[in-house]
Amino acid sequence: MISFQESFTLSPYSAIYDLVVPKDNMLRQIKELVDFSFIFEELKTKYCLDNGRKAVPPIRMFKYLLLKAIHELSDVDVVERSKYDMSFKYFLDMAPEEDVIDPSSLTKFRRLRLKDVGLIDLLIGKTVEIAIEKEIIKSKTIIVDATHTKARYNQKSPKEFLQEKSKNVRKAVYQIDESMKEKFPPKSTSNEVEDELDYCRQVISVVESEPKVSEIPAVKEKLNVLKEVVEDYTEQLSYSADPDARVGHKTADSSFFGYKTHLAMSDERIITAAVVTTGEKSDGKYLQELIKKSMATGMEIETVIGDTAYSEKENILYSKEHDMELVSKLHPNVTHGRRTKEDEFQFNKDAGMYVCKAGHMAIRKKYDGRKGQDKNARLKYLFDIEKCKVCPFRDGCYQEGAKTKSYSITIKSTEHQEQEAFQDTERFKTLAKTRYKIEAKNSELKHGHGYETATSSGLFGMEIQGATTIFAVNLKRIIKLLNEKK
Repeated sequence: MISFQESFTLSPYSAIYDLVVPKDNMLRQIKELVDFSFIFEELKTKYCLDNGRKAVPPIRMFKYLLLKAIHELSDVDVVERSKYDMSFKYFLDMAPEEDVIDPSSLTKFRRLRLKDVGLIDLLIGKTVEIAIEKEIIKSKTIIVDATHTKARYNQKSPKEFLQEKSKNVRKAVYQIDESMKEKFPPKSTSNEVEDELDYCRQVISVVESEPKVSEIPAVKEKLNVLKEVVEDYTEQLSYSADPDARVGHKTADSSFFGYKTHLAMSDERIITAAVVTTGEKSDGKYLQELIKKSMATGMEIETVIGDTAYSEKENILYSKEHDMELVSKLHPNVTHGRRTKEDEFQFNKDAGMYVCKAGHMAIRKKYDGRKGQDKNARLKYLFDIEKCKVCPFRDGCYQEGAKTKSYSITIKSTEHQEQEAFQDTERFKTLAKTRYKIEAKNSELKHGHGYETATSSGLFGMEIQGATTIFAVNLKRIIKLLNEKK
């Protein structure tokens, strides 16, 4: 059973918040800026409204998740901090003397109450609504990009991952008390995950038996992470890597194992849309969805800025149909044409034919429209097969037994020609320079809010992390811009 009750319980100590939580405190500013009743309206169908034991209000549970995203804390640490941090208690609508929740409640809340909610669209939509209402978003431009997040267990073996987390605990302990080295058990030498789990449990036990060390915040945070990991492995009995994570590529030579978050952001650096996918997905395929989601929040869009990944033909056509400028450079293969062995075939402009390196000219050419394929048309130049059969350069050029020999070049589509002309303009070059803003936003998500690594396994967990992190980052940006207006 739940109630809408959001305000804290009447308490003789409530006035303390006016003394210890200043007006410029970020959590106070968020609380005053956002009406969180939309969370109750969205989640009330997930609860029984008039029967059963009274549940913790969903708004408070959601605010716990938001605090985790803002301060990059584990479930245990965010609850622990809410025991003594008055700004946390004020934000959570708690009386100063009120008891906190059990950390396990957060896991249940995520799994049972947030499933099928479409949280990422809901939260981004709310922040954009606030930004438009406060006249923060005035531009009609969005910048698009994708950022990658490594899976929680990455591609390390479970044993290596557990070893890393127990090592972090030991290092934190040694900085406080080096004599603790003698108290830790010998490291496991087997390759069995169960043995490594046992070792981790012993490390936890040793540290917890020394309250003077275990209560130091630097140690406690590392210890709580280790405990969560051990519990995760024990509960799931799954010693494989994240089942939903996939290998994606940042460059031709570097890869990662995890997820991608495809982002759209206004020129004022407010994220207007996001789609979380597995790591192998192509960036360009999500442009149209990002545009539609951004427009659904109330954004007007006239210009879309992105890197080369977004300049595929369908996106050029889509932006043209919707009267939008697409500031995205064509791939060099399109701009300069795609010609294999171009050093071996030269174009004779007088004859209008290609000549091979043996000096033989093509005897005819034909148009290849490649219908039904998402590719530009080609011109095929065909050579005299009888000459090819006896040519001294036939190795690697003519395949024995082949009935034809041709050389093809790609014809730029009208759309590509128009896009190439646009990218040569000063306006394109000026707009393209603003793309750095979304790269800075990606860095903020990763290094300021722990978005570099997933906090749980599975795509659903990644979506919740993305939703709460983007919500927090957007709110911080809105507050900053509002303060600059004053």
